[in-house]
Amino acid sequence: MTSTSMQRSLDATPGIVAHGKDLGFAHQLMETLAIPVFVLDSNAHVLIWNRACERLTGVPAEEIVGTDHHWRCFYDHPRPTLADLVLQNRTDEIRHIYPRHGKPQVASSHLSVETWCDMPRAGKRRYLAADASALFDQHGHVTAVVESLRDLTEEKMAQMALEKLATRDGLTGLANRRCFDDTLNAEWQRALRQHQPLSLLMVDVDNFKAYNDAHGHLGGDECLKRIATAVASEMRANDLVARYGGEEFAVILPNQSLKGAAIVAERIRRRVEHLRVPLYAANGQAPTQHVTVSIGAATAIAGLENDASQLVAIADAALYRAKHLGRNRISLPLAEPG
Repeated sequence: MTSTSMQRSLDATPGIVAHGKDLGFAHQLMETLAIPVFVLDSNAHVLIWNRACERLTGVPAEEIVGTDHHWRCFYDHPRPTLADLVLQNRTDEIRHIYPRHGKPQVASSHLSVETWCDMPRAGKRRYLAADASALFDQHGHVTAVVESLRDLTEEKMAQMALEKLATRDGLTGLANRRCFDDTLNAEWQRALRQHQPLSLLMVDVDNFKAYNDAHGHLGGDECLKRIATAVASEMRANDLVARYGGEEFAVILPNQSLKGAAIVAERIRRRVEHLRVPLYAANGQAPTQHVTVSIGAATAIAGLENDASQLVAIADAALYRAKHLGRNRISLPLAEPG
């Protein structure tokens, strides 16, 4: 059916939806569609709310047809649906409301987006793909908008799980080495652009081989998880903690001076020390000490270092000194750059 013939059908039946009468072939066709569809008239009132839309939202057609509060079926707070944006010619707002959207087509009369919806009546958030198309009269005026929906929640959850596997360490749940490398390079470039310092901490578990020998690999894994949690608890929202490899962790501190990095490092050292994870001797004797960490810190001043690998090398050298000086301590670069 063309948009013109559908519009004639809608024009010929004013107010009939509210009385429950037949909208004709167009209405019957939409009712039988397996995909959720709803139609708004020129006043943003719901003309059609098909059965698939009822199943998706948990809202029956008799409750929503004739009203203009269809947004309540998708969101907890007032927010325009895609159909509203098309109807009100507000397509310039789409990039702010829907981060994932396609380019407007046919003079902005058709839009496509993907977004998370609250689905208050359905009781569970869903990730929906929406397409909205305008219907025009012979004068080119928008008289109705049709919005169709696809539930992509399972696909989105699977994608998120794969992304997590690609960037997360399976044991500790921290960022993995790949994520660390990507983030460090990105933060390095941002530090250069914004002329800000970038600090890095390399954190190594002291005497971890002895711990593994005494407790086995399962015990060692549990120890690493506890330390990972302790390190992560000291971070700001924009910091990144990663499992660098084995018993070594790395902490990226954007826009943090060397002095600030040293304060964070000392907080980490103390928190791990206060865990009081017993470091048993290999022969099973009572513990004489507890698991600790050594930390090397480094800070790059925008423009003074060649690349991010130099920052890692400086932090690694500081970590080596901390180990050499007796462990359970932090170490700073021998000379701060600049």
